[in-house]
Amino acid sequence: MKLYLLRHGLAVDRGTPEFENDELRPLTPAGRRQLRRSTAAFAALDLRFDLILCSPLTRARQTAKIVAAAMRFKGPVKATNELKPGNNPKALIQALNTMKPCPKSVLLVGHEPDLSRLISLLVTGHIHAGLALKKGGLAKLKLERLAAGRCATLAWLLTPKHLLAMV
Repeated sequence: MKLYLLRHGLAVDRGTPEFENDELRPLTPAGRRQLRRSTAAFAALDLRFDLILCSPLTRARQTAKIVAAAMRFKGPVKATNELKPGNNPKALIQALNTMKPCPKSVLLVGHEPDLSRLISLLVTGHIHAGLALKKGGLAKLKLERLAAGRCATLAWLLTPKHLLAMV
């Protein structure tokens, strides 16, 4: 399986009066533009997904929709509570493992520090490997089987600047 992890794009600042509910904070216009430009790098990387899963929070759903539209993705884009901030990564791993048929290439769109902790868990077996995924950053993991422990290899971790440099 190939597992891609994308942090949502630049969002409205926390505490902005119109968006006091953190779950409703949207992407900024600059965040949407940056994501649209970054997705051009997805073609350069020859990325293909069987499934796109995202957090149900507005900014993550918007990010997933921008990626799906740019890639002309025909498969499902599903919001899942397992990608909400603060959720246990083991629940996400279990949900992925129960999918039939098992997807071969999955994009997860979520939040920090959860995505970095998931990468750390899958690569090292611990959740604190000192990784940080920037807003709009993308990581690729390769794995034979998905388990809540050391089961993956980090193929790459790209910042938005890296992605934009590819286009």
